[in-house]
Amino acid sequence: MSSTSKAMRQSFGLRFASGAFLTFWCVIAAFPIAWIAIMSFKSPVDAFADSPWDVIMGPATRANGDGLSILDIVVGLVVLYLAIRWAFTKLPGLVTQYSSGPYLVLGWLVGAGAYALVFLLVFFGLLPLIMGPINGLLGPLGEPVLGMTTQHYISVWAENEFYRNFLNSMLVTAGVVTISLTVGTLAGYGLARSGSDFAFWLLILALIFRALPHSVLVAGYLPWFINSAEILRPIFGDISPTLYGQPWAVIAVLVSINQPFTIWMLRSFFQNIPAELDEAARVDGCSHFQAFRRVIMPVMWPGVITTGLFSFLLGYNDFLVTSLLLDAQNQTMVPAIAGYFNRETTTTDQVEAVAAAVSITAPLFLLVMVFQRQIVSGLTAGAVKG
Repeated sequence: MSSTSKAMRQSFGLRFASGAFLTFWCVIAAFPIAWIAIMSFKSPVDAFADSPWDVIMGPATRANGDGLSILDIVVGLVVLYLAIRWAFTKLPGLVTQYSSGPYLVLGWLVGAGAYALVFLLVFFGLLPLIMGPINGLLGPLGEPVLGMTTQHYISVWAENEFYRNFLNSMLVTAGVVTISLTVGTLAGYGLARSGSDFAFWLLILALIFRALPHSVLVAGYLPWFINSAEILRPIFGDISPTLYGQPWAVIAVLVSINQPFTIWMLRSFFQNIPAELDEAARVDGCSHFQAFRRVIMPVMWPGVITTGLFSFLLGYNDFLVTSLLLDAQNQTMVPAIAGYFNRETTTTDQVEAVAAAVSITAPLFLLVMVFQRQIVSGLTAGAVKG
């Protein structure tokens, strides 16, 4: 055993090269997010300054009286560290204590949402109120050394009512995830246990449909959506609904696009679960559906959560379908942000667009943080195998 381990041990050069490459890739991938996050807290003069140092330090922002003192930075880092540590050590125990079984996912979503809300209120609301008077008592030591302002976020969410776009995105995303997983788990389980070659090739054809560019699919849907009231008039009369601009209709389109991929992933997960579990449940008196619900699904949660994450990303990040099939009143976040740059904008509008772009990354980080164990378990269970 020791000789095998020694033979498989990588050389220092290989470990250094792979580590350096991974570090370089992480820096390249994280740099755009980190940079626009810095820009979003600066005045327009600093955000688009020629000097990267001015963008980071924000001299014009600091001159306007907006910034952080050394004490603010130290206290903020301590609070941030404690918040992250509490999220990883205490939050899982509380969620497990108050929710279990089929309600565990709902408990995680409620717990993560409550945690995020409390963090925002404390970090951006309560903490500045406490640190303001303290900095005033310190005199020169309380003067800002790092320019920073949250005015752009206030403008985006309050004045521009970006929260409406956020709610629309949550509605579309929740619908896509719920329908995709409900249909996908049942279909994936049936295909994994059927053993039929016909079902396999039918799924292959569906994946070919999934591989088509979204522009091709939307071009086929758009005329029907626009003329839906006239098309449905012979059936519903004067109360015939219009599909254009309706979130539920967009949900149906996104589900139809994503469903083959969802079924394929879940089928792969189900194939990795021994069929003996089904047989044992049947021997104990369970029907096929009872065996699926009580025995197979508890084992399948990592796969369901991993597949749900992909469905979430489809609905959350979609631009083409939502921008063409939703009107301005029901627009989701990604097309709304693009709208900032498609009109005559000032530098202030552009920084607000950057702040909106940073805002939409927060739910993604929170989602991955909450379900990190299930996602890693799902990916290592062979979900992406053919």
